[in-house]
Amino acid sequence: MTDKLQGKVALITGASAGIGQACARALAGEGARLVLTARRQERLDALKEEAESLGTDAVTVTGDAREEETAVRAVKAATEAFGRVDILVNNTGAGNYKNLVDTSADDYDDLIDTNVRSTFLFTRHTVPVMLRQKSGTILMISSMAGIYGFAGEAVYCMTKFAQVGFAQALDRELRESGIKVGAICPGGVKTEFALGKGRTERAVAESHMLDPEDVAGVVLLACTQSPQSRIIEVQMRTMAESLA
Repeated sequence: MTDKLQGKVALITGASAGIGQACARALAGEGARLVLTARRQERLDALKEEAESLGTDAVTVTGDAREEETAVRAVKAATEAFGRVDILVNNTGAGNYKNLVDTSADDYDDLIDTNVRSTFLFTRHTVPVMLRQKSGTILMISSMAGIYGFAGEAVYCMTKFAQVGFAQALDRELRESGIKVGAICPGGVKTEFALGKGRTERAVAESHMLDPEDVAGVVLLACTQSPQSRIIEVQMRTMAESLA
């Protein structure tokens, strides 16, 4: 373990798998203390033990990121355990890869609540802590689907564009208070999330998608910028992408 983030506190949503789990490992490896939240307690417990084996501290909060009380409890756990929140990684997300006419109102509600509402809730309850500190880094794990529209993903793209717009607006709103806000926009990543609705495990496994660790590396970069610089947006694509 090195110490680029020694003394910093990172709150990560959707930490039990995929990009969230990889981010937790990357930040803990640089000395960050972790506040981990997701719905699967046993996975959070295992990740907590892993972080502690690296010589850092971690607390867990089990709950649904779409519910405001989960965000409130997570921020409270951070401040009670560590007294601050330096990094918020809004990673919780869901995918739905369907044509519009096959997308129900329930599908829409699920995507909006998971991808947009959770991002709003955790940011809304973390920002007051960062304002008191006059410092902090907030990252939205968006998608290339938040930069370009893709056929068969219209509602998913809608939610990811929302995260990018939210980040851009907050960058202007919070920068003078010493708070950095950015969006990380990867293409497809080999995670449980990639299955979404409309993809198969085999298709994902055989793809040339990014690995979660690729995204975690960019998150770490954004969290270790010098005080006078900030990362606003990063677009990530696999090297195997077609040139056509």
